Amino acid sequence: MNIQQLENKLWEAADQLRANSKLTASEYSMPVLGLIFLRHASNRFEAYLPEITASITPRVPASRREELIKLGFQGKAAIYLPEESRFEHIAALPKVANVGAVIDAAMDKIEAEHAVLAGALPRGYTAFEPDLLADLIKIFDDQTIRNATGDVFGRIYEYFLNKFAMTGAQEGGEFFTPPSLVRMIVNIIEPDHGLVLDPACGSAGMFVQSGHFIEDARHQNPLDSGVVFHGQEKSDTNTKLARMNLAVHGLDASNIQQGNTFYDQIEYLVGKCDYVMANPPFNVDGVETKKVAGQAEPNGRLPFGLPGLNAKTGAISNANSLWIQYFYSYLNLTGRAGFVMASSASDAGNKDRDIREQLVKTGHVDVMVAIGNKFFYTRSLPCTLWFFDKGKQQSRQDTVLMLDARNVYHVVSARSHVFTEEQLANLNAIVWLYRGQGEKFTALVARYQQQAADWLAELPKRVAADTAAVETLAQKLGAFASGATLDELNDGVDQDAVLTWDVLKAYKADLMAARADCSAAEAIAALLKFASDARYAIADASTSTLDSLKSVQATLEALAPQIKTTGKQLEARHKLWLKLLETAEKSLRARSSDAFDAKTIREARRALLAADAKKEEESTVRDRMLEAVKQSGYFISQGHWLLSRFPDGMFAAVPGLCKAVTRAEIAANDYSLTPGRYVGLATANEEDEVDFVERLREIHDDLTELNEKAVELAERIAGNFEELLA
Repeated sequence: MNIQQLENKLWEAADQLRANSKLTASEYSMPVLGLIFLRHASNRFEAYLPEITASITPRVPASRREELIKLGFQGKAAIYLPEESRFEHIAALPKVANVGAVIDAAMDKIEAEHAVLAGALPRGYTAFEPDLLADLIKIFDDQTIRNATGDVFGRIYEYFLNKFAMTGAQEGGEFFTPPSLVRMIVNIIEPDHGLVLDPACGSAGMFVQSGHFIEDARHQNPLDSGVVFHGQEKSDTNTKLARMNLAVHGLDASNIQQGNTFYDQIEYLVGKCDYVMANPPFNVDGVETKKVAGQAEPNGRLPFGLPGLNAKTGAISNANSLWIQYFYSYLNLTGRAGFVMASSASDAGNKDRDIREQLVKTGHVDVMVAIGNKFFYTRSLPCTLWFFDKGKQQSRQDTVLMLDARNVYHVVSARSHVFTEEQLANLNAIVWLYRGQGEKFTALVARYQQQAADWLAELPKRVAADTAAVETLAQKLGAFASGATLDELNDGVDQDAVLTWDVLKAYKADLMAARADCSAAEAIAALLKFASDARYAIADASTSTLDSLKSVQATLEALAPQIKTTGKQLEARHKLWLKLLETAEKSLRARSSDAFDAKTIREARRALLAADAKKEEESTVRDRMLEAVKQSGYFISQGHWLLSRFPDGMFAAVPGLCKAVTRAEIAANDYSLTPGRYVGLATANEEDEVDFVERLREIHDDLTELNEKAVELAERIAGNFEELLA
């Protein structure tokens, strides 16, 4: 079972609580996250336990042994669990046991062992229907999930946060920042050392992703990196969630505190942070002026002054400029900040405009990124990512990178967009070029080319397996057509349904025509030859020079049309033979003939059909073949996306996408920091190049959602009508 199937299975299980219990989504969301925490904590505990117990001699008394195990977990990326709090112990309890009370007690014991989690873990499991809770425990004790690694479980945890945000189970999803935006912020500011602050930390997703960055990009254990996370969050529920989230990822949660950042200033961190990252609430009004007025001083949290006031109430009319200054003021002399902000803040007038002017004049505004609609789960609104860098090189002090990413996204559903891994990398590559890090850009292009080569290497065996499945089906249908008799096919049917030799003869002719069609075989042969040549070109190329990569890319792009054409021909071949099979079964009643090898034909048919993800079916021969075709073409297109825009491997303005703007240009535009105002419009060809399939999928998803709502509404109307009649 792949990770996507596992996530879906777990969500369906957890969502049974909404359908079959008295609990509302907001009541069961935290307990479900608590169970995921407990399962993951147990997995990590069991992973480290053999290493720790190996150094403990068997003669040690049981009580002393447990104390040594507890000591052994100090400094590990896991937490010690008392025996009664381990998931295996709970899962092994008989059904008659009061499992809800046992889980509550397990949470008590964990908090008693770990002060950082005191008061954070959910309780109230006795409110769950016993049978439902037992079923949920059983599913979370599945072999697949017991074998899940930390990364997999971390993703499951984030997946549930996402799903609960989408259902509005926790304060409209305010606790959860979409991973796409978090990852972009982390990729651009690169938080790999020192003090990292999030003064609106929600569920601590920024810190978790920082940990992933340190592991993946710096190849270092976050616990050994010296990074110290500080988080503040107004909501008690979200503060608990943040501590759980950090603990479940093996990160230090000791500096997460509850507080209203407008008034609880965390003064000891002003001017001290290496990194600041956040997704604060947008457009907050009503912040009490008298409580923040004292912060408006050069060395305070509001170095550029107070924003505008509400004429009627005297309160701050919009807190966006408060947040922006907070993030700036917490940075040390070389610190970087990245945060999400309402798009309106980039253009707001009056005192907000004056604050932006002062910010721009510091030379510390580094990058501005416009993000399109549908990235948030509970609302559809655009936003802007702001980036400060107080340690920015002198050569870039006078410029700000404007990056308009509103046309870059992947459609998940009618209501949800994300960035793919490659989209994130490509947008980040623009920032690398702007910062003069051309070697990273070159390495990314080389990586795409190597990934294309790896998929091209998969083509021969996957296409061969697909061809073998087609050949098996062709042979068996041929054997049926040759061996079937009219007596068999017409046995027991009405006179008007009797088949004639002409019908059978026509079917044989169709089979012969299909066998004689060599277009697919010729296309396959040509593709495999070109693919082999391209792989050799990549293997022989020097990835250290851009010219070499451009030469390889030209070879790959010459191959791309052949890949696309062959993929279509292979799919057409599938449809042709499956149609011939359908004709045999439905029109010729083939199953009534002894010449019809039903078992072998069924297996061949299954190989040529797509797997049903909803039924958790394994990928088929067809799926694997098309995957190799599509992925090889996909990575060729990623290299093209980069090299077609930046052919010299250096930063350049790209209409509709990016431009380095001087402070004089920003001043001439009344200190607007809206990227779209500066980058202009993409040319017609570039607009056409925007993923057309994505747009079609978006339209299809919109239509599907509308159809589903229409069916739901029709059923409701019919039900109401029946009630009226009754």
